[in-house]
Amino acid sequence: MQTGQVAETYTVAQVAARAGVGPDTVRYYERTGLLPAPARTSGDHRRYGEAAVERLRFIRGTQRLGLRLAEIRELLVLRDTGVCPCEPAEGLLRRRIAEIDTEVERLSALRAELVTTLEQLGPDCPAPISETWCPPDRADTGGR
Repeated sequence: MQTGQVAETYTVAQVAARAGVGPDTVRYYERTGLLPAPARTSGDHRRYGEAAVERLRFIRGTQRLGLRLAEIRELLVLRDTGVCPCEPAEGLLRRRIAEIDTEVERLSALRAELVTTLEQLGPDCPAPISETWCPPDRADTGGR
């Protein structure tokens, strides 16, 4: 920016659109301290700079990776001091990967159970015992 040039500022709707979030999200992040309070006009309207757009994009990107707002806040605090948050981010990302691996295992087991159940629902519906589809009063008709 050249001397004497005024930095461009954005309304809450404009900064939200540039960052790919909703205006309510911008206000929420401001209330919770993830986004610093912006300058205000004489009419008390919020005015954000390009740094807010970049910060919102960072928050959105880390959320897309599955990080929680409390974890993102930790990274932002470090980032705001001028320290690169790579080392703490590595630990957070490793934990997130472990959580995903656990969830994949759970979903794989669920899928296997669903496939088994589906295969049992063929022409010979299983006997009406607990954990099957057929109610007890339908046992004498073979579940049909």
